Amino acid sequence: MSQWDGKSKGTLLGYKIFVFLIQKAGVRAAYSLLLFVAFYYFLFYPKSFSSIYYYLRFRQKYSALRAFFGVYRVYFVFGQTIIDKVAISAGLRDKFTYEFDGIETLKEALAAERGGILISAHVGNFEIADKFFADIDVNFQINLVTAGQERTIIKAYMEEIAGGSSVKFITIKDDLSHVFEINDALSKNELICFTGDRYYEGSKTLEADFLGAPASFPAGPFHIASRLSVPVIFVYVMKEKNLHYHLYARRATQVKRRDVQTYLDAYTASVAQIVMRYPLQWFNFFDFWHTKKESR
Repeated sequence: MSQWDGKSKGTLLGYKIFVFLIQKAGVRAAYSLLLFVAFYYFLFYPKSFSSIYYYLRFRQKYSALRAFFGVYRVYFVFGQTIIDKVAISAGLRDKFTYEFDGIETLKEALAAERGGILISAHVGNFEIADKFFADIDVNFQINLVTAGQERTIIKAYMEEIAGGSSVKFITIKDDLSHVFEINDALSKNELICFTGDRYYEGSKTLEADFLGAPASFPAGPFHIASRLSVPVIFVYVMKEKNLHYHLYARRATQVKRRDVQTYLDAYTASVAQIVMRYPLQWFNFFDFWHTKKESR
């Protein structure tokens, strides 16, 4: 099965160690420790190694040797995004710089006063988006739609460090009451945010070609997006050099209302463009394409 199991690697103690190091010695000192932590994951997590190797070797078309060492680089960049998130939450926001590509897309959506739907992916570092939005001339509320599996003790600890979060959470429920919460938020001209690239066992899925091979995606975000008369925007926060981030916002185009496949196809095309530009920032460490068995 290629669905995510809802469990992210890492421990609360590990986060606390990095918080201490960041506060006492800075972000770059934490990056130095990360060299060893990333190597540990590189050596001792064969399933995630295999999944990322497959992605680099067959979907990004790396050579076998480049893909092998590329796995370590993915672990390292992923660790950097976690450290950056911790640092920003701990009050070191001014250590980072950013540029925003597509702010007018968000402004236009909010000006229509119908709210909007943001769909992101597990690429880059979307979880810090609200920290950057606070610095630009846009005033809105983000509601993150999340499964219960994702509300963990680590996330609670991160919110404690940050002094709370400006993001509100809408938890997916079996009785579909979350749909009413979504509609209520949209009626207040708020933004609803989904991630469109992970699903859980038993949930409905849709199929689409992604980076040249079929893959499964959660049906919920795309069904909701296709049925509501609100703007749909794909948003990513991508890490670049020297503590710099690039935020992208792209309006979903060539979509037809109530045609869910057009929304999924627009999404997969958008995510593909991002990961081709930032190949080491694909952070789905599981069998995303259902199989790792391709001829070497």
